[in-house]
Amino acid sequence: MTSTLPPLVQAFSGAIGSASANALTYPLDLVTTRLQLDSPEKAKKSGGVHGAIRILRRIIKNHGLQDLYTGLGTDTGATLLSNFFYFYFYAFLRYLLTRRRLTLNSKPTDLARPHKPSLAEEILLGFIAGVASRAVSTPLNIITLRLQVEQEEDEEAASEAKAESVAGVNGVVQKIYREEGILGFWRGFKTTTLLSLNPALTLALFQVYRRVLARASVTTGANPSPSQAFLGAAVSNSIAATILYPLMLAKTRLQASSATSMREVLRDAYTGKGRSRRAKTSLAGIERSENPGIYGLYQGLEMQIVKGFFSQGVTFLVKGRVEQLIVEMYSRRR
Repeated sequence: MTSTLPPLVQAFSGAIGSASANALTYPLDLVTTRLQLDSPEKAKKSGGVHGAIRILRRIIKNHGLQDLYTGLGTDTGATLLSNFFYFYFYAFLRYLLTRRRLTLNSKPTDLARPHKPSLAEEILLGFIAGVASRAVSTPLNIITLRLQVEQEEDEEAASEAKAESVAGVNGVVQKIYREEGILGFWRGFKTTTLLSLNPALTLALFQVYRRVLARASVTTGANPSPSQAFLGAAVSNSIAATILYPLMLAKTRLQASSATSMREVLRDAYTGKGRSRRAKTSLAGIERSENPGIYGLYQGLEMQIVKGFFSQGVTFLVKGRVEQLIVEMYSRRR
């Protein structure tokens, strides 16, 4: 992230980068959701990359290639909103922090050297920005998740389901409101709040990566090249996702089922309770399998890392390029 640019520029470039990455990697997101909602027994037999290929083949066979993008519209909307507000809040808070720390410094020579937030400060800034942005995007995320889940539950009615996507979205919205009221659109928000640590940790690790590159670079303070930005963001996200994955799994299952708490969802994942895909009556059908233990808390991790690797890499690559273009356009006008 080019922290010297205005927050609005960073928000715009971050939103464009995230939306681009979302469109490119959306089928991976769909597959990851299916793997997370598989029963533990099925996931053990055909999880990981092989399970992802199995799911992709089944979707294409039963619904057609276009249904790999079921819910893309609402998910892209959520991504644009979430990341615009996230990068704006983060950049604005970071600006305030550096300005405040400079004001507190009594040495005039320090004014030429901006304060660089510590790793803990970076994580805190990212967490606050993440909570604020997720409050805006959670309803669209839930609608997208329900679209992804209900597509597979209604495989027998696949021909009827191929109506316009707008009708599908309206149907899901009405169903959520009818069953759970307005608060249903923020179902699992407590878990989502904790997941704000994921982008916060990713961004903090990326800032550390930038500082290491800057020290190694001949040109002081040089920004990462596109390939360096891609690699740094991808690795940072992979590390963050691995650490926080049980919370990601809990969020997906909590928003797709009738479970009432994160603790309940995590306990079910650990003891081997999985949502049955064949239960058409509701999203909360439960089937029992052998106790998966810790493995159950990391079900679908492989595809989450693959998805996050490319998604975050593309996000920061495009974001950096957009910022560079804006700077060049501004320089030409002067």
